[in-house]
Amino acid sequence: MASLMENLLTVLEQENTEYQRLEMLSQKKRQIIIDADISGLEDITGREQEIASTIRNLENKRQEVINDMAIVLSKDPKDLTITNMIAFLNKQPEEQRKLEDLKERLRCTLNEMADINGQNEVLLKQAMEMAEFDLTLFRSMRQAPTTANYDRQANNTGELLGSSGFDAKQ
Repeated sequence: MASLMENLLTVLEQENTEYQRLEMLSQKKRQIIIDADISGLEDITGREQEIASTIRNLENKRQEVINDMAIVLSKDPKDLTITNMIAFLNKQPEEQRKLEDLKERLRCTLNEMADINGQNEVLLKQAMEMAEFDLTLFRSMRQAPTTANYDRQANNTGELLGSSGFDAKQ
């Protein structure tokens, strides 16, 4: 059981490290979004995907370790949450303290990531709204206003003025 606990602590530590790397990239991404640096955004997104893949692999390892621990403890793997495992370790204060510390660090890292990602989401939405505004503005500059011509049923015919705006004859 001790080796399983060490494996779990190692995997959780590695997960925390990867999440911290992801957090640093998210902070860099904020400035890239503000600067509207598309190539930088592509680069950082690729690096984020690599880290996400590593995290996914670590999560699979963690699940394997928890499944092994569940077999040893004769428990359901769904019942082996970190909080429950801390409670199970009341006779092993050293491992209990390590697990509590690691749980707190992971929680802090993930909360910071969630905050940064929320800010980045708002920035991206604003950037998309600004791009949509610019596109609408450019489209409207190319389009002349519609005339106030109506058909017999009093519906607007939607005819456009000429591209020059004036129909002056010389």
